[in-house]
Amino acid sequence: MYLEQIKQPNDIKDIPASALPELADEIRDFLIRTISVTGGHLGSNLGAVELTMALHLSLDLPNDEIIWDVGHQSYTHKILTGRREGFVHLRQYGGMSGFPKRNESDCDAFDTGHSSTSISAGLGLVKARDLKKESRTIVSVIGDGSLTGGMAYEALNNASRLDTNFIIILNDNEMSISENVGGMSKYLNSIRTSEKYLNLRDGIYYSLAGRSKRADELIERIRRTKRTIKSMVVPGMFFEDMGITYLGPVDGHDIDSLTRAISEAKKVRGAVIVHVLTQKGRGYEPAIKHPARFHGAEPFEIETGLPAKPRTSANYTDIFSTVMCKLGARDPEVVAITAAMPDGTGLKRFRNMFPDRFFDVGIAEEHAVTFAAGLAAGGLKPIVAVYSSFLQRGYDQIIHDVCLQKLPVVFAIDRAGLVGSDGETHQGIFDLSYLSSIPDIMVMAPKNKWELSDMIKFAVRSGIPAAVRYPRGTAYTGLEDYRAPMEYGKSEPIYEEKEILLYAVGSMVKTAEEVRKLLEDKGYYCSLTNARFVKPLDREYIIKAAKTHDLIVTMEENVQSGGFGEHVTAVIEEEGLSGDVKVMHVAIPDTYVEHGSVDILKEMIGIDAASISKRIIDERTS
Repeated sequence: MYLEQIKQPNDIKDIPASALPELADEIRDFLIRTISVTGGHLGSNLGAVELTMALHLSLDLPNDEIIWDVGHQSYTHKILTGRREGFVHLRQYGGMSGFPKRNESDCDAFDTGHSSTSISAGLGLVKARDLKKESRTIVSVIGDGSLTGGMAYEALNNASRLDTNFIIILNDNEMSISENVGGMSKYLNSIRTSEKYLNLRDGIYYSLAGRSKRADELIERIRRTKRTIKSMVVPGMFFEDMGITYLGPVDGHDIDSLTRAISEAKKVRGAVIVHVLTQKGRGYEPAIKHPARFHGAEPFEIETGLPAKPRTSANYTDIFSTVMCKLGARDPEVVAITAAMPDGTGLKRFRNMFPDRFFDVGIAEEHAVTFAAGLAAGGLKPIVAVYSSFLQRGYDQIIHDVCLQKLPVVFAIDRAGLVGSDGETHQGIFDLSYLSSIPDIMVMAPKNKWELSDMIKFAVRSGIPAAVRYPRGTAYTGLEDYRAPMEYGKSEPIYEEKEILLYAVGSMVKTAEEVRKLLEDKGYYCSLTNARFVKPLDREYIIKAAKTHDLIVTMEENVQSGGFGEHVTAVIEEEGLSGDVKVMHVAIPDTYVEHGSVDILKEMIGIDAASISKRIIDERTS
């Protein structure tokens, strides 16, 4: 096996050229077998095998640097830099990350996880290289989906002013941005990047520039004429018009063509885009047929592509999906917005039922928020379905475009709290803090599947900016008999005792139930209250509880800084009750939480039932 010969960076260069297609097959087979066990991003990685091989053949790592946009297509890169053995524990606690990590390898130039950042980061690395007078090639690899994000265009606008080499690989695995015009395109690409052409062009431009007004006019006339001719025969004129050289399209599964294109791109004095056409899921039919399922796949059966452990219970996303369809059927003013995640957020059914009221804006969360604000200003009832960690990107728009105008936009925040194997960039552990800092927004979290339904409906009826945050995974079906009507800013007491109060938010209500039972076995009897609202706080209840309990334990799956617990403590201090009651914060510490199963992560950071119970008992016996 040629794959076994890859033990460190640049070993691929010792593989005979005739054996490279076989190596590509071995890599695909390895990825399919490994990810079928661990889970992970399969489709995008299968599509980028030859592209990654060509980059490693053309570059000298780690001196040269590759920035992978999002980074979920970097598995082949990890293999080719000597990390094949790490795939046994891919995305597991203490194991190898599913994304590039600088602390994992010198060959990972930049940590990524969110979309549309690679060109900005690459441009920064280029400028750092030039200021330090170093010699290295910088390559940003971005997918066509990531190119829907506005940040990518902000970076392209800056990159167009470069007078030094910067390579941008556009990995196009879904839509053809421009038609392949065959031999003429290839011919013009080779001419425009040949030494003679570049020397002639640079010689003319740099010898005439600034000499006189007439010379500058002549340069501009040459450029206009060149653009006019190109626009008739050359694809990628959008980039060319920005001042960025365009090469392609290139067959993304032809290693020879790819290495030639990268070699040509390295000659360009300025920013250059190499447009590469690839097939997502290549080499594995189930991944080709079901790209959404194999974007971030759970462990699966290789023969069929079906999940190894089929879900038997509905998850929170399923519940949201059902509620949205019912709301859409009842109210023609309800509309749904997603940022390139119709499947992940559960809006696929809504899209099928109400295509005219469904809007996928691409990977552009900032635009999604302001677009929703415009819909609301126009008299509609927009619901923005988004992952917690991705909504961070729309923070400014939530303040300025939604809340300042008190527009009735509802944010359905999926994957709130710990999400597990995707790690630091995807943990939804900041939303309670950043949302509760904003005036005029209502922030809620459900304790179980029925309350999620009630909260989405309540948020739509409220006519104000609102957010409902709920976790990833199976929807909790406990406490079915506790379903008090929703009342603005009011908590829901469930069990009432004296001395100790477990005051929990959303997913932590289930944990609080477990804590209550563990403490009861030790002779401690606790009240348990479902907070429901993080904003507005139920001040009246907090003041009352402080007078009937001597310990309030706030519980949230959010960072402590700026979170629910700190707000509860602030109320108690403002009311002069801090001498009567102690507040214990159960929250995520001030840190970034790495990848691993949610249960393991909760135990490691001390927010599982056993850790909380021990902490309470230690406090009572100290």
